[in-house]
Amino acid sequence: MSKEKKNVQQINIELDEKISSGEYANFVVVTHSPAEFVMDFTRILPGVPKAKVHSRIIMAPQHAKAYLAALNDNIKKFEAKNGEIKMPSRDEGFSGFGVKPSEDVLPN
Repeated sequence: MSKEKKNVQQINIELDEKISSGEYANFVVVTHSPAEFVMDFTRILPGVPKAKVHSRIIMAPQHAKAYLAALNDNIKKFEAKNGEIKMPSRDEGFSGFGVKPSEDVLPN
């Protein structure tokens, strides 16, 4: 057995009932500093002028990059099975919500 296989550590991940139902988000604002990436997940609802942050995730740059790679891998697998995910044009914004991301309002 190689050294690599002997040094693999298994981590048991516990998911309690309260967290397992998840938190729905349809908008995320990503900012960063030299030390961390901050992702604020929120819901934008039609006719509601204010969006509340429901979850803030803070990651080290290395973890953010690993998360990006995992997300890209999962999107490729999803599209291979279900077809391409269509994105609205920048002019369309979030159709049905009347919201368009603004370079002036969002950080970074």
